[in-house]
Amino acid sequence: MYPFLRMAKELWKFRNAPALPLLGTHVSTHRCWPWDLDPWVELNNGRTLTIYDLGRIPLSLRTGLRTVLQAQDWGLTVAGNTVRYRRRVRAFDRLTVYSRCIGWDDRFLYIEQSMWKGDDCTSHIVMRMAVTSREGIVSPARLLVAMGQTAQSPALPDFVQGWIAAEAARPWPPQR
Repeated sequence: MYPFLRMAKELWKFRNAPALPLLGTHVSTHRCWPWDLDPWVELNNGRTLTIYDLGRIPLSLRTGLRTVLQAQDWGLTVAGNTVRYRRRVRAFDRLTVYSRCIGWDDRFLYIEQSMWKGDDCTSHIVMRMAVTSREGIVSPARLLVAMGQTAQSPALPDFVQGWIAAEAARPWPPQR
């Protein structure tokens, strides 16, 4: 089940936090609870994605994205991600999550997040997010106008551009 109470806690905790620029970094702390574990007694990979939600959604609140989405009756959906797992997370470990938008192209916003246990990075994710409306995908250019922003996207890192190219070459739908 989705941790609605944990999300409510995060939104409440950051309700009065200072606004962030669109490319600002949101920092949040979390705990790995026993119900977050898999049969190998470490943080479940699906729950890892959920903890990243707990950082990304308050980021959208602090940057003003959430307000614009609600005002325009738009949604925000994950259109793809790539995750690198490097260190185990065990029960009761304290985690720090860094969440930030690193840029956009003509269709997607790119969000980078990392999870840290002390000085060790346990995992790193890059997500492409699509803003959606009843008519389909809303371009980031249109989103920026609605947010009152005129910023140009910074150059996306080479590894992100490589991932975008690999996704473009990937067949869809996959074979059965």
